[in-house]
Amino acid sequence: MKIIFNRQQIINTVSPLLCAVANKKTNPATECILMEAKAPSTVTLTTYDLEKGVKCDAEGTVLEEGAFAINANKFFQTLKVMEGDQVTLSVDEKLEVSIVSGKSFYKMSALPGADFPVVPSVRSDMSFEVPASILKNVISKISFAMGVNDQRQVLNGAYFRITDGELLAVSCDSFKMAKCCCSAKLVNKNADGSSLKYSYIVPQKTVNELYRMLPDGDEDTVTIFMSRKNMVYAFDGLVFFTRLIEGEYIDFDRIILKNHRINVIADKDQLLSALERAAVVTEEKIPGSTRTPLKFIIEGNMLKLTANSSAGSSYDELEIEHTGDDLIIAFDNKYLIDALRSCSTERIKIELSTPLYSINIIPLDPEDGSDDLFFLLPVRMKNFG
Repeated sequence: MKIIFNRQQIINTVSPLLCAVANKKTNPATECILMEAKAPSTVTLTTYDLEKGVKCDAEGTVLEEGAFAINANKFFQTLKVMEGDQVTLSVDEKLEVSIVSGKSFYKMSALPGADFPVVPSVRSDMSFEVPASILKNVISKISFAMGVNDQRQVLNGAYFRITDGELLAVSCDSFKMAKCCCSAKLVNKNADGSSLKYSYIVPQKTVNELYRMLPDGDEDTVTIFMSRKNMVYAFDGLVFFTRLIEGEYIDFDRIILKNHRINVIADKDQLLSALERAAVVTEEKIPGSTRTPLKFIIEGNMLKLTANSSAGSSYDELEIEHTGDDLIIAFDNKYLIDALRSCSTERIKIELSTPLYSINIIPLDPEDGSDDLFFLLPVRMKNFG
């Protein structure tokens, strides 16, 4: 195989593929980019870590055809430090890779293309199209609440439910939950003409990588292909594919309390600023425990925030609209900050009942018309007095 690339173009092409390169050295092929070259100029690049993968075409002149797997990170770093505008890559019968650019020359080893893992099919008869900006906005709101290494495997990702004209996304772990539901102009591309009715769970790492890769333009769209165990996102010249988490997602509507006795309406930015000031204290960890909790004291139309740790103490207060009883309750401050940052409105409503019951944080009057809710469990105050 022998290919000539523009050095900067191939650097730009390879960069997004690195997110699907395996870090653990369990299978050398999953640390590689599969290069498939066909004359005169077709070069397909693929990375796949057995959970997620990326495939795209690269611009190049193919002098000799072939298919080989080359270590992705070594190849990328080599391209970045070499000189010259043009790169010539060749692989000989001994699987020795030669990379030449300007006066720079580098050698490395390759694997046969047949050693690369078999990737899932990137096309199916069940598909739909969604605006990229809507999908990216939804992910930005719910990603903070995804589980990481949770014993319940279905929580280690984000749940999506697609119906005609509506997109629902939910994430949840043992302490917090985020739910976002919005109207969306979904284009049904099912080959059999059936209506859109899908639900699936995407792994946490895949969701985060997808968010980074999605384009920001209002006119950009994503075509999503569905299968039983995998899903494929096609956008902006890239094909991003992932396995799905199998299993039944939790009944999230059942665990959300609907009839809270206390309502607090606050300015989001004022409250967020107060929480960020308190983080200087609450981020200090107590030995043998989690982060220092933040105490909420609701008295009349005033919300007081206090925290104490070995790093010091903090106090803040702000005016609120309040109906119901006064209340003292405590939270993990970081979870509160994450939830408020996910709110896209100027004002929020906090629904509470007792120091032991979960709370709901609801953005008021969202401009995008979405129906969002953030659920948070309190911290027992006996743990810190």
